[in-house]
Amino acid sequence: MKIVSVVGRKNTGKTSLTVKIIEELTRRGYNVASIKHSHHEMEMDREHTDTWRHKLAGSNVVVGIGSTSFFNVRDILELNRLLFLIKFMDNVDFVVIEGFKSYNYPKIVTSLDVVDEYTIAEVDSFSITPEGVSDLVDTVEEKGHDIVDTLFLDECGFNDGDAIAKEIRKGTVKTEDLDKVNTFMSIDNTVIGLNEFVSDFIKKTVLGIIKTLHIEEYGVKDINKVELIINNEDNIDLNPKVETNVLINNKEISLNHHTNNFVANSVFGMINSLNTDEYARIAQVDISKINQENLKESEARLTVNNKDVEINAFVKGILKETIYGMIKSLKLGELDINEIETINITVKK
Repeated sequence: MKIVSVVGRKNTGKTSLTVKIIEELTRRGYNVASIKHSHHEMEMDREHTDTWRHKLAGSNVVVGIGSTSFFNVRDILELNRLLFLIKFMDNVDFVVIEGFKSYNYPKIVTSLDVVDEYTIAEVDSFSITPEGVSDLVDTVEEKGHDIVDTLFLDECGFNDGDAIAKEIRKGTVKTEDLDKVNTFMSIDNTVIGLNEFVSDFIKKTVLGIIKTLHIEEYGVKDINKVELIINNEDNIDLNPKVETNVLINNKEISLNHHTNNFVANSVFGMINSLNTDEYARIAQVDISKINQENLKESEARLTVNNKDVEINAFVKGILKETIYGMIKSLKLGELDINEIETINITVKK
């Protein structure tokens, strides 16, 4: 998803230019969403309609469904929250924003007094020609980018979204050079950036778990997009001290500090979901006789605090798919994922 905003003073043609950009992007075959920002109250339904009465009665979120659908939310949502919800609801190629001039997204300005470091084009919206609109959308294709906090680039010197976005606007970095991130997360309405490793880890782990479910009973044949909401009321130690030892085919795999913590917390998270009788201090997972084409044929063993834990076939399936998904997300160098026969992971708190 690429984002661009059209900003400027009142009566400088923001809306007409926004419409022209949307029309051209649509003509090029893109799926487009748009956001309109206004300092005035905006109502999506008329006074005395049924949905208006719902809101008047106290409903904080009113959804109207007819030939179209709309959401009327009482709260003012922050821009990144809106962008995340758009990503959650639809597979959008471009989001064109009218307004929000104080945000750090690529901007097309219709009045020179709002030019800032995020500006990618200055436009007289009243005189722009169709050819000018086409050239402008070329720039939007080149310099638009996703939610800033989701931008990652595996190169030295680019370790935060703002710096990466700046290079995209300058033209020194292209969006196709960025980490291939397929998983997006929001915690308590705040977008959390995930680099390629974490994104890939979550994706493969969740898809591995889904493989153990009977989704065909719900009429689901293909998995194109997974939407997951986790309501969490537990107290989680965000800075645990853990040790992780990973053996693949009896050869130890070196993990950096971040990956070590990620693997350990993932394993302990799975164990805690089993509701074992005692606090887990050390855990060992052994997957053997691996057939990558059919993990059901492999064997799984779980030990917690040096004691074997009895797990049923369903839990074993989740354990095998999850651990295998985790390993596939690691950068294993010369090791061929197709040649893995055993996986042994030990974690200690």
